[in-house]
Parts: sequence; structure tokens; C-alpha cells
Amino acid sequence: MLVHSRSGHFMINHTDTPLLTRGLLPRSGVLMTMRKCKLAILAIAVLLQVHTGAGYLFAQVPKAEAITRQETLRGSVTPERKWWDVLHYHLQVEFLPETRRLRGSNTITFKTQKPGKKMQIDLQPPLAITKITHGDSQLKFEREGNVYWVMFEKEIPKGVEDKIEIFYEGVPVVSRNPPWVGGITWGRDDLGEPLIVTTCEGIGASIWWPNKDHGADEPDRGMQISVTVPENLVAVSNGRLRKTDHDDGGKKKTFHWEVLNPINNYGVNVNIGNYVKLTEKYKGKGGTLDIEYWVLPHQKEAALRQFKEVPRMLEAFEHWFGKYPFYEDGYKLVTVQYPGMEHQSSVTYGNWFRNGYLQRDPCACGVGFKFDFIIVHESAHEWFGNNISMKDAADMWIHEGFANYAENLFVEYHFGKKDAEDYVIGTRRSIRNDRPIIGVYGSNRQGSGDMYPKGGNMLHTIRHVINDDAKWLFILRGLNADFWHQTVTTEQIESYISNKAGIDLSKVFDQYLRTTKIPLLKYNVNGKSVSFYYERVVKGFAMPIRVTINGKEIQITPNEVKQTFEFSEEIKTFEVNRNFYIEAAKSDL
Repeated sequence: MLVHSRSGHFMINHTDTPLLTRGLLPRSGVLMTMRKCKLAILAIAVLLQVHTGAGYLFAQVPKAEAITRQETLRGSVTPERKWWDVLHYHLQVEFLPETRRLRGSNTITFKTQKPGKKMQIDLQPPLAITKITHGDSQLKFEREGNVYWVMFEKEIPKGVEDKIEIFYEGVPVVSRNPPWVGGITWGRDDLGEPLIVTTCEGIGASIWWPNKDHGADEPDRGMQISVTVPENLVAVSNGRLRKTDHDDGGKKKTFHWEVLNPINNYGVNVNIGNYVKLTEKYKGKGGTLDIEYWVLPHQKEAALRQFKEVPRMLEAFEHWFGKYPFYEDGYKLVTVQYPGMEHQSSVTYGNWFRNGYLQRDPCACGVGFKFDFIIVHESAHEWFGNNISMKDAADMWIHEGFANYAENLFVEYHFGKKDAEDYVIGTRRSIRNDRPIIGVYGSNRQGSGDMYPKGGNMLHTIRHVINDDAKWLFILRGLNADFWHQTVTTEQIESYISNKAGIDLSKVFDQYLRTTKIPLLKYNVNGKSVSFYYERVVKGFAMPIRVTINGKEIQITPNEVKQTFEFSEEIKTFEVNRNFYIEAAKSDL
């Protein structure tokens, strides 16, 4: 995550710092040294000074900043991208900790959608492509910033399956604050052993490997990831470990991982350290799911205790969203030195083996301490983010809004509706309404960080507008079934929910996704009548809400024009149902 924090993650420099301050507990998994406690407390104090009371911190792109050519090349489906479809990647990369270098290649198998000769490949400096082969030939290429223009010998016709291999090397960008600032973290664990990780949401996977770096195109046949590391280390990546090769002479090992399903580029990750593996099986809706926990040796006891949250998460989300989307690739948690990320089938975890989020409650209502935020939130992305993925970064709310909302659904499944409502409504305190949730299309610019709590509260509101829990469950499951392993747009999600609900929700989506205004219900009570209307709404906004009058709940449908409702007796109390994300104010109308 380049431009925003992950639902309240502390923005701390994690590079080459002790594990506690980077999100992992020291040797016992429980004990802290006094020095480390002070470091953690200092970090929290700094955070609170920066943004007191907020659960979500985000770096903003200035509104007036012009879109650059590099942003357009990164964020749009250029003609040099459009003519070919990625079928498969085979990334082979060696990590060289002593020199902090990478070297490797990526074989891209593709199929032409139309005739083409010039191809766009993305790789960010200081990494550099050294050679590109096409069969027995070497292709010519030239660089323009983060983009390489690759020229084939002759035009390739439509409908042809082909492949190229791209060789690259160099010193990659170092992440100074993972996961919000992407790159490689050349860190160390508490015992002084190397702990090297990749993070690249926002900045793009091309920060560390060459690819077609746009969300609209995922490899239909999945990906192979072969990672070479010094012989004393273990490399953990996405999917399943198929084999490990040993090079005794070179004193190194290569770990061959395979992903069978489509995968978004930023969901690809590598974690290198002194890992050990723990396993278990989960009997789920798709059969038996293989679960792996890759942890450091001194974390085993804490992991076995805290990771009991995983089966509870799977049970809840398979209920709400349908079967886990990647049974073929398994599910794993991998401990790292930053809070966590939704890498597909390889969720990274650094939440100190405790409930809440880095010992905080996102809702400030107590409910957040009933579950492990990172396990729940990041794993929710397996459904929304990895199964259903955005085509354009401007629609990132599809990932984060639904994942935020999933926290509330997890709570409802295990602890009941009251706690769930307290939780999602409590997260409203973090909404800033600084910018629209939807970003700028074709530029790799995401919208406001409000996509987390405001996105979740919009979905919670829509559920209560529909007011039919069985239908809402049908919609949530249907989204994951009907958009199974697909990339989507906001318009597709909006249309789907409206069609399945049988309600035109277009103005509701416009209001919460495309403006920064929260609907204001103005009302006035006069004897047995109450008058009301909406302010601060888009034209045509007429969202029904439920209100309680003298203890009796009724539904009203305000709009921009004043209406009057006659009650059967003098109105003594008038209260809006808290589940609707609006504001209300008594006024002389």
C-alpha cells in the first residue's frame, strides 16, 4: 500500500528494527524488553499526535497535481497493453542479501487479442532489463521511465499463443515503511537472522519484477514463482511449494512455488527468513483446505495459540461469501515485520499475536478486542480483492470497503448483531470525508482512505435499505460466485447489487462513493405530525430509512422536497435508526 495505511496501521519505519517494533513478538512470542516497550509506546504516541482518534491514516495526492505521463502509462490500458492477454507468468528470481541485489527472469505466456508488434512491459528503476528473448531471437527494447517498449520482429496475428522471457537485475527500491511504501525490506529478526520481504500494493509489482503491471489483466493460468536464496534461509511465496532444489556448490537453495488460479500482481509476494512450517486441515465448503503457518521458530507457541482464529474466520466468511476461492492453492499465514497484507493464498501477518489491531480497538467500543484484526481483515481480501479484483486502482474501494465490512460480518457470525452494529458504526469516527472514495481513472490514483470505514458503512447502510437479510446473504454469495476469479469495475458491482436487490441504488452509490457529503435529514415535530427532507444529497437521492416514533419503528422515504407524516398520537420522541449512515438535525422547516 503506497498511498494509504492498512485500516489504522501504525506508520512506523520497520527496516532493520527489532521484531516488536516491526509487528512481531520476540523470542517467547509474549515477553517484551523494557526498551522495546518504550519504542512501541513512543511509536503509538507519535501516531496519536499525528491523528488523534483516527483509525485510518492516509497520505494524500494533492488535488491540483496534474496527472503525469508515467501515471498514465502505469494506470491505463495503453494500446501496447491492450492487444495481448497474460496467460501465465514464471518468475525466477534470486535474492542476494549481501549486496541487496536481485537478478532473474520472467517468462510471460500470452495470447494476442488483436494483431500487435509493440508491447509495454513495466519495471521500475533502479532495476533494469538486460535481455528479452522470443524463441531463438533477442528482441529490441527501449526504456521510458518505468516502462519498456518491446519491439517484435514482425506483427503477431490475432489469436496466437506465444511467450517471451525477460531477464533483469539490479538493486531494487528499499521499502522504508512497509507495507505503505513498497519495495524490498532487507530486515533482520530478533535473533539477528535475515528477514527479507516484498510489498508493492499501490506502487506496483514492477517495483521488484517485470510484468504487465495493471489490474485489468491477471494470468489466467496462474503463476510459477521460483526463488533462490542462501542455503540457510527459507523462501515462502504464493500457492503451493512444489519442490526445493539444492545447489551445494553455490551454497543456495531454490524454492519452487506454484499458483494455479489467476492472481493480481500486487498479491504476489516473497518472504525470506528462518521459517518453520506448521500445518492443519480445514473441512470447508470446497472440501479439505490445506492450511500452513510459516513462522519463526521462537513464534511457534504464540502462533499455535493465536492462529486458532483462522478456522473461525474461514467458517464465518464461507457462510457469508461462499467457499474460499483458492482451495487448489491452499491458505497460509506468514509472519513478517509489518502489520499484514492480503497476498493471495499467502496472507502476511505481524499483529503481535494478539486480538485487536496492534493492541488497539478500531471501533473504540470494545468489540475490536474480540478478534484478531489482521487475520480477519486481510483474509477477507481472499474474497474481495483476490477473487473479485478491481480493474482500475480508482476502484480500490471494492477491495477495502468490502474487507472493512467483512470485519462486521465476522463479528455478527460469532458474537451477534448488536456487537456487529456497534463495531461498524464505531468505525465511523475515522471517516474524514476529505475526498471521494473513487479515485482518478487511468492514472493509478486511488481515492480517499475513507474507502475503508465509509465503504463499510455504505454497505451496512445498503443492507438496511434492502431490509431483507436472506436477500443480502444471497447478494454477497452471488457476487463471489458470479464474478468468480474476475476483474471488475464499480459499475458492475453497483448494477449487480441493485438488480439482485430489486432496488435502484444508483443514487446511494453516487452519494457515498462520489461525494464527500453525508446526507442530512432535517426534521420538525409539530403535535402529531413530523416534516422532513434531505439536505447535502445528490439530485434524485431518496434513500428510505427507518425511524422510531414514540417507540414504534416505521419506514419513511425522504427526498429533497419537504414531506409531512401524520402519526396517530402526539409525537414525543423521534429517532433515526443508527444503522443508516446519515446525520439528523431538528430544525424549523
